[in-house]
Amino acid sequence: MNAENVHQDIDLAAPDMPREPEDVVSEPAVDFHDESDVPAADALSDAGSDVPDAGSTAGDSDAEPAAAHAESAAAHAESAAPPTGTMSAERLATKALEARLLGGERKLRRREVAAGAGLSLLSARKLWRALGFPNLGDEDVAFTERDQSALSSIVDLVRDGKLTEEAAISVTRAIGQMTDRMVVWQVEALVEDMVQKQGVPDAVARKRLVSELPNLIDALEDMLVYSWRRQLNAAVQRLAVRAEAGLQSSEEGREGDEDDAPLPLARAVGFADLVSYTSLSRRMNEKTLAQLVQRFENKCAEIISVGGGRLVKTVGDEVLYIAETPAAGAEISLALSRAFTEDEILPQARVAMVWGRILSRLGDIYGPTVNLAARLTALADPGTVLVDSMTAAALERDERFVLVPRPAEDVRGFGEIHPVQLQHGSGRGLVLD
Repeated sequence: MNAENVHQDIDLAAPDMPREPEDVVSEPAVDFHDESDVPAADALSDAGSDVPDAGSTAGDSDAEPAAAHAESAAAHAESAAPPTGTMSAERLATKALEARLLGGERKLRRREVAAGAGLSLLSARKLWRALGFPNLGDEDVAFTERDQSALSSIVDLVRDGKLTEEAAISVTRAIGQMTDRMVVWQVEALVEDMVQKQGVPDAVARKRLVSELPNLIDALEDMLVYSWRRQLNAAVQRLAVRAEAGLQSSEEGREGDEDDAPLPLARAVGFADLVSYTSLSRRMNEKTLAQLVQRFENKCAEIISVGGGRLVKTVGDEVLYIAETPAAGAEISLALSRAFTEDEILPQARVAMVWGRILSRLGDIYGPTVNLAARLTALADPGTVLVDSMTAAALERDERFVLVPRPAEDVRGFGEIHPVQLQHGSGRGLVLD
C-alpha cells in the first residue's frame, strides 16, 4: 500500500466501518511529524522525546511485545473481576477512583469505540496515539462511553470543516503531552507533600494518595479549565491587541537580509543556565536536588510571567523563554541574572537574549535565533547577560539599558559575532512584588 492510499484510508472526515483484523496487522506506519521540527537549540533536549511517535512502527501490529500483552491481559482481568469481598479495600478504592475518572466502568473494546464514532480502527488509533495512550488488543475491555464521546468530539471538528485532519492530530497531541506532564508533576508534588507532612516513606505516600485523590479531583479539574480559559484569552489578546506593536517592533535593528528573515514571528529569545549545576548535583542527595530544581523553576516562572514573557521549557539547569519586544526580553533577562546572583541557595546563572524571528510549533520554538541565544549563553560570564549586535541596536536608544561591547567571538554555525553585555540603566527594572 503506498503513501497516497494510506492518507485516503485514514481520512477522519469520512466515517467508515471497522477494519477486519488482518487489515490492521498489515497497516503501514504513517508519520505526521515534520522532520524540520527538530528544535534548533541543541542546548536543550526535545521535550517531547518520551511521547510515542505517531509514525513509529513499534506496536503498530497486533503482535505486541510480551510485556504489553501481559499488561493488557491484566487490565482485562481486573475490569472483569467482580467487586466482591475477595478484593482488598485498597484495590476496591482504586477501582472506584478509576470509574470516577473514566466516567464509568470499562465495558467497550477498541473496535466498538471506533465504530461508535464512525471511524476505522486505524483512524481511532492515530488519535489515541496522539493522546499518548498505549496500544491495546482487540479483546481488551479498556474503554468507556466517555472515551467514545471524546473521540467523536474531535472527529466532528474535522467533519464540520473546522479543522483539517492534520490540525486535529496536532491539537490532540498537544493536549496529550501537556496533560501527561501536568499529571506527573501534580502526583509528585502531592506525594512529596504527604512525605513531609505525614512523615511516611515515599512508597507509603504513593499508596495513600489513592484514597486522598477523590477529595482533590473536582478542585484540580476546575483549576485546569479555569487556567486553560485564562491562558487562551491571553493568547487572543496577544494575537489581536498587540499585533500592531509586534509588527512595529519586528523591524527594530533589522536590515531584512538576516538568516531568520523568512520565519513568521519576531520574538526576544532568552536562555538562563545555572553555573556549576552538574558538579553541585553530584554532591546532593535526591531530596536536596529536587528542592534546588524546584526553586530554580519557580523563580524563573515567576520572573518570566511578571515580565510578560512565556516560559517555553526547562531542562534541568536551563530555561528557555520568549518575550514579544526587545525591551521586555531585556528586562526579564536582567531580572533573572540578578535574582540568581542574590539567591542564597542557587548558584549564579549565565543569561543570553537575542531579538529575531522564530518558528513556533508543538509548544516549542525553532530557528537560528534560538541557536544563537544558546551559543551566547555559553559565552556569558556567571552573573551576566549577553546579547548580539542586532539586539543591541534595537535597545541602544532605551535609557533603561547600558550596552557594553565585548571582543568578537567565532561561534560555531554563525562565524564571527560581536557579543554585547547588557546591564541596568535608569529605572527600577522589573518589579516582582
